[in-house]
Amino acid sequence: MSDASTDISELTFEDALRQLETIVRELEQGNVPLERSIEMYERGDALRKRCDTLLKSAEAKVEKIQLGQDGNARGTTELDPQ
Repeated sequence: MSDASTDISELTFEDALRQLETIVRELEQGNVPLERSIEMYERGDALRKRCDTLLKSAEAKVEKIQLGQDGNARGTTELDPQ
């Protein structure tokens, strides 16, 4: 898997999800050696956590959208540092 060396913390949501889907597909085929399966599972877990973090961040931003008097979005507020 050529993406295995990519630093997960640098990945976008879409890239992390794409890599995770590839890992799941390969593991489901069942023809991966045990050691490689363990490595892939560990990377898949890290990718899942990255996707979850990015998704929660996006949800928080959506929740912070401010509405004007007319009910239309007029901007956002900074998220609280985590």
